[in-house]
Amino acid sequence: MGHEEEEEHHSASPQNSGNFKFQNVAMALFKVFDGQVTFVRAKVVLPIQSRNQTKYYHRRVNRVPTVCIYKADQQFHRDRVVDSDIVRILRQRKIEYYAWEGPDKKYKCQQIEEDYNQAADNWFIKYGDMRSERGALEAYMKQKHRLIWERRNPGKKITLNK
Repeated sequence: MGHEEEEEHHSASPQNSGNFKFQNVAMALFKVFDGQVTFVRAKVVLPIQSRNQTKYYHRRVNRVPTVCIYKADQQFHRDRVVDSDIVRILRQRKIEYYAWEGPDKKYKCQQIEEDYNQAADNWFIKYGDMRSERGALEAYMKQKHRLIWERRNPGKKITLNK
């Protein structure tokens, strides 16, 4: 009887059993379904994607070419919203990194903090100390006054109160 069990064990190997046939059938079914998907992707999807290479993630608005106060104000408000969102995202990223890194945040989050501080300083230089309803004309005057101050005080740096 021991000899018959060995023969049954050898006949149940993957090459001779129904298991191997099942793998062949499963692979054939996979090729049938995958072949159709691959054909549609190669013949339909990729040619359509190759024709349309331009990607627009947001609406492009041209800069104001001439002196039009209304359009300049609209552009100024769009720029302010974008810059405010950038500062908000960087602030949130800094907070999340601090929470993630814990006690090592001073060393591991240094680049994130520098990016946020630079963006916040630039935002304050451009939009700080202005009322929210003011537009491009007041921002232009603020920029002009800052440039005049820098020209009259060449060695001094503007420091922001923190």
